[in-house]
Amino acid sequence: MLFTPLMTLFVPTTPPDASFKELGHSWHVDIVDFVRHDAPKILVILLVSFVLQRIVAFFVNRMRRIADAYAGRSPRASQLRTVAAILRASCYGLIGFIALLQILPLFNIDLKPLLASAGVVGLGISFGAQSLFKDMLNGIFILIEDQFNVGDVVKLAGLTGTVEDLSLRATTLRDGDGTQYFIPNSQIATVSNLSREFSVASLSVSVDASADPDRVTALLREIAAEVRSEPAFKDVAIADADILGVDKINGREVIYPVNIRVKANQKDGILRALRRRILQRFDQEGIPLGMPTSTFVMAGAARSHGRSACAVRY
Repeated sequence: MLFTPLMTLFVPTTPPDASFKELGHSWHVDIVDFVRHDAPKILVILLVSFVLQRIVAFFVNRMRRIADAYAGRSPRASQLRTVAAILRASCYGLIGFIALLQILPLFNIDLKPLLASAGVVGLGISFGAQSLFKDMLNGIFILIEDQFNVGDVVKLAGLTGTVEDLSLRATTLRDGDGTQYFIPNSQIATVSNLSREFSVASLSVSVDASADPDRVTALLREIAAEVRSEPAFKDVAIADADILGVDKINGREVIYPVNIRVKANQKDGILRALRRRILQRFDQEGIPLGMPTSTFVMAGAARSHGRSACAVRY
């Protein structure tokens, strides 16, 4: 009789088959409840996300088709492709994040610890990637404000060249000798665009002070008109040359500025033709070109010292 209480401690109160049946019944109830209530919600969330994704894809494809309609590597086409890529990546990420926040609570997953952890991780990433965020933010403003496009000649971060590529992260330049530069957008503080609307072809002509200023001014105006009337430059120059007269006197050197307004980024060819014609006409008219210094040769003054001549410059 003393062992009866101890024996009752080891006697199972519920048969094992009953426990498994109860567990299976509980799972069955949970699955049925999930199928009836939570599964339709998940399907609706996925369906709405899919519809939103298709709407974004429609606008992105529309922008890409518009970009493809431009001939060649048009600056506008490059800008549209860049904006389309940004819109696609940003909207897809936002739609996926919102859908995930709506689905996780349906699986009884508490979002508070996840959001807190994500906030801490995001804070650490933000401190380590400040320059990247600055690059992307400045790149967005460059695109929105249309500061420059692919093909423009610009001055950025102390460098001058043609824009070969433009993205949110960096801008690619290539200068006149073929050197390629990669400039992070965060380092672009001032933009000098040399390809907007028109350019000014400026040439400073140096003439000796012995030449008549009125004659030189009239001859320069005549030469500029001849250059503009050439078939190669008839559509390049958009205004008559502006001859400003005497601009500077440096000893025997007199400077005459010549300015011609031309189409954007097309001033080099007309300047070469203008220099060639000036050299030919000045030689024909006997007008001497100026020199920054004048040289006088004094012969015989120093022969007693073994030298035949002495040069004095000023």
